[in-house]
Amino acid sequence: MDRPELAAFLRSRRERLRPEDLGLPASTCRRTAGLRREEVAMLAGMSVDYYIRLEQARGPQPSAQLLNALSRALRLTKDEHDHLFHLSGLMPENERRSPTGHVRPGVLHLLDKLDDTPAMVVSDRGDFLAWNAMHAALLGDPGRLPPEQRNVAWQHFCNPDAAALFLPEDFARNGENAVADLRARLAAHPDDTRLRALIEELRMRSERFAELWERHDVELRRSDHKTVLHPVVGRIDLDCEVMFSPDHDQRLIIHSARAGTPAHQALALLRVLGTERMASAEQD
Repeated sequence: MDRPELAAFLRSRRERLRPEDLGLPASTCRRTAGLRREEVAMLAGMSVDYYIRLEQARGPQPSAQLLNALSRALRLTKDEHDHLFHLSGLMPENERRSPTGHVRPGVLHLLDKLDDTPAMVVSDRGDFLAWNAMHAALLGDPGRLPPEQRNVAWQHFCNPDAAALFLPEDFARNGENAVADLRARLAAHPDDTRLRALIEELRMRSERFAELWERHDVELRRSDHKTVLHPVVGRIDLDCEVMFSPDHDQRLIIHSARAGTPAHQALALLRVLGTERMASAEQD
């Protein structure tokens, strides 16, 4: 149980809620941002003293029943609900096992079959594990990076050229998603020393990462829409789908464009350019 992190998370979730959102009377003389501790305790059906001790990192380990009540009271999302359990030292129902770097042969075969669609596999911590030629043509070849830099969050916050590939609003949202994802994964795998080392490095190297980390947001991205500003074919509007492995330790990320759109034509051009480059490399 991580009492300091649990306390900080509870405070951050409480302070984002407004009384009127939960059917409570609003008051003009409130000194507290969001709900009062007493109101959370009432909504969760628990003693005020016990909840205060949780926020002060002094309380005993809460039960699963109590955590479910707190989750409902604080209107937590599914990802935040799981995060609450992880911080409390309990395992949510959908939790499986620790992440692994082995990519199943069937997934690798699928990557090869998606020869007209950018796709890649990343680990639980965001490490690049496998990718197809279209992904390399769209966002760059991870194989050309030093091994320690082959990570989604590292590239976003430490690569000065990363922002040039996206619209400003998309790039900002990508960073928020990456941090919320890492915080959720750290709670799920607190003994992952590589993950902890990555987070500490990013906190030291990036003020923006450190700022986002203190928000205590948690979310596992499952779908998105983004615009890639490709240096050769220009703007490409893409849908992004994230498919989790049965053990939730790896993800297949697919970027696609709707048929008949300029983005679909741009991907077709990228495929041709990628094929030409591969042929040229083989001749060399």
